[in-house]
Amino acid sequence: MHEATLYVVATPIGNLRDISERAIEVLGRVDVIAAEDTRHSGQLLHKLGVSKPMFSYHEHNEQGRGRQLVEKLQAGQSIALISDAGTPLISDPGYQLVRTCRLRGIPVVSVPGPSALIAALSVSGLPTDRFSFEGFLPRTPGKRRALLERLVDDSRTLVFYESSHRIPHALEDLRQIFGGDREAAIARELTKRFETLLAGTLDALHAGVSQDVNQQKGEFVLMVAGRRDDDASMPDLGRVEARRLMRVLLDELPAGKAAAIAAELLGGRKKAYYRLALELKGDAGDRA
Repeated sequence: MHEATLYVVATPIGNLRDISERAIEVLGRVDVIAAEDTRHSGQLLHKLGVSKPMFSYHEHNEQGRGRQLVEKLQAGQSIALISDAGTPLISDPGYQLVRTCRLRGIPVVSVPGPSALIAALSVSGLPTDRFSFEGFLPRTPGKRRALLERLVDDSRTLVFYESSHRIPHALEDLRQIFGGDREAAIARELTKRFETLLAGTLDALHAGVSQDVNQQKGEFVLMVAGRRDDDASMPDLGRVEARRLMRVLLDELPAGKAAAIAAELLGGRKKAYYRLALELKGDAGDRA
């Protein structure tokens, strides 16, 4: 093992047996372990039979504690960076520390392993050749919807992390903005006792989660299929703008006529607008 090296070490996301032999070796040989929550990670290290000095390193002390860790590295100590679960830096602190080490010529070595993002994608049944990881959705409804409207025309599979108390609201916003027939999947409590994977349309997932409180507990990876070719027949302005126009037209016109006018004004196929019109009418009926 090199001295004065920062090791970025992946830890289990649930099942302790997923830790690698190399990760255990590195954790047992470094001088210091930096962790988000030292009490939580201390329990993991105890189970692994590892006893090392620990330093808390999280979003609230990242700048100051990062300087201390760099000083230790420059003094010749080796450090392992771990998160509460999974691979550090993936929606977790660590970017600034790794960047500073790189700029100062301090070696940074990956000890790869579990990642909820990759684990969920691999079993989702959604396309994995191109995907975009968007981290946690914004907490407030307005910011969440604004982000989703910017992503609605993305053709890549979209991956989000979401908390238990916001998952029903996130699914509702997704079905309203992306359309209820968009394919999606939810991975919950991966590698843990109550692990579940739900797959289907956003309408079906929203209904299933809303009606089952057990599916609203735990940690979630939310995945949504990218825009289909049929959706691409919408205008260049995008699906969000098309929905706005169709809502106005449907206040005065039947679906077929509204679809024809939208296709004439914005371009694209009438069939795509007609399907959107039926979707919007269904949403209006649900709210009535």
